Order: sequence, then structure tokens, then C-alpha cells
Amino acid sequence: MERRRRTAPRLAGLIACAAVPAMLLAGCSSGSGGGSGSGSASQDGAGGSASTTRGTPTPTLAPARFGTLPASCKTLTKATVTALVPKAKASGGTESQSSEAGLRGGCSWTGNGKDGYQYRWLSVTLQRFASSTELGGAEDQAKKRYTEQVAQLGAAKGFTTADVAGLGDQASSVAGKATAAQVTSQNDTVVARTGNVVLIVEFDGAGFEGKKNPTASVMASGALRAAKDAVASVGAANATAGAAPGPTGGPATKGTTSGSTKAASSGSGGLSG
Repeated sequence: MERRRRTAPRLAGLIACAAVPAMLLAGCSSGSGGGSGSGSASQDGAGGSASTTRGTPTPTLAPARFGTLPASCKTLTKATVTALVPKAKASGGTESQSSEAGLRGGCSWTGNGKDGYQYRWLSVTLQRFASSTELGGAEDQAKKRYTEQVAQLGAAKGFTTADVAGLGDQASSVAGKATAAQVTSQNDTVVARTGNVVLIVEFDGAGFEGKKNPTASVMASGALRAAKDAVASVGAANATAGAAPGPTGGPATKGTTSGSTKAASSGSGGLSG
């Protein structure tokens, strides 16, 4: 029997105005969006340019590295989804609704494992920023959003934050346990930035009916495996579109020491269910 849970407070609840777990990056204010505001000029293309408004020159903005996002439910390979969420309820993922296609996207997978007693939740969310005269350079906006997300997630009681090296331009993991409805889940979330794109991968697991929870190291390697796929997908999508791909994440696993830099290395992240 499918059993759904919500951690309290669930990691997704720490993100401003996040309505569903896969939309962790959805912002509330006009300053959080990837597009330009009213009366501002966005620069989503290959180069920036200076303009003049009422005789006052505006600064030249650096071009955005990435001009598109991959299809959200295609950001992870089938092998990764199968390994992390055995017998997923919807193997193709459940796409999150977004009113800003091309700027935000998300997808999630859930299942109770091969034996029906190992709950897994996996989600990936992406947000792309565009340079604009109102909000500034795309990459500067992404850096700010990345810092905000890591700080908000890391504020959860009992959770620890650690840097992850070798994944995109910046990456951190936030890990811990949360309890809701008398069920304690082991959670690991990776926040990463590649160029002007910020992504969050959340991986949660719990054992039902007396079954053991997955270990912190299993959840950590799984979250980083999925994050590697997502970062690589951003580069591949833009290479196909003719844009120069940004740095992709290398194979990644991490240890469990809080507050330390964790170098990315190979790891399967697979679960036996």
C-alpha cells in the first residue's frame, strides 16, 4: 500500500513559497525570478550590451552562460531513477507545474521499494536566471539564490551542511533526520549551481513496519548521483541548443562529516530496496 509522508518541518517547507517538494526553488518576490521585471531589459542571448535611458548609460551585463533548461523529468537517467527509487510509482516522474517555462522546472519520483516497505522520495528542481538591467547579471543572481537556499535548508534543527567539491561551480549537501506521523526519514539534499542555473536534488528514505531506514551514507551517495545527472543535463541541453556547455558534475559521493569540504568521487548510490 502506497504510504505518503511529509516530514515536519519537511525540507521543502523551508524554501520560500514552495508549494510542492519538486518546486523548492519557486520564489515569491520579483527579485527571485529568472526573467526581467517591468521596464527592464533582459539579456538571455550570447552577449550583453550597454543601453541609455534618459541620457544615463546602464552597465553592460555579462551574458548568461545557459539559455535553456533540460526537460525536468529527463534530467536524471533511467538507471539513476531505477537505482534510487526501485519500482517507482511513475517511472517517468511527475512533472511540477510551472508558470515560467524555461526558467523553472521540477520532477519527482516516489515508491515503496521492491518489498513495499522501503519508502523513497526523489525530486529535482531547476531554476535558470537571465541577465537584466533591473536584477543584474544572471550568474550573480544564481550565486545569491544558491547561498539563500543552502542557508534556509541548513537552518533545520538537527541537519548539517557540508560543501561538495567537483560538482558544478558550487555545491553543498544538507543532511539529517526528520519525523512526521511517527515515521522518521533519513534525508539528504544537494544544492548546486552551474553558471546561471541553480538546482536542488532531494532524496528521502524511510523503512515501514519495523524495517530499517537507509543509512545516511546511502542517501548521501544517492543524492549526489542524481545531482551529477542533473548538472550534466543542463550542459548537454545547452550544447544541443548551440550554447557552450558549462562545467558538469563529476562522479560524486561524500562522507558524513559536517562542515567539511566533500570531494566528488564515484559511487553507485544504488538501493536494494
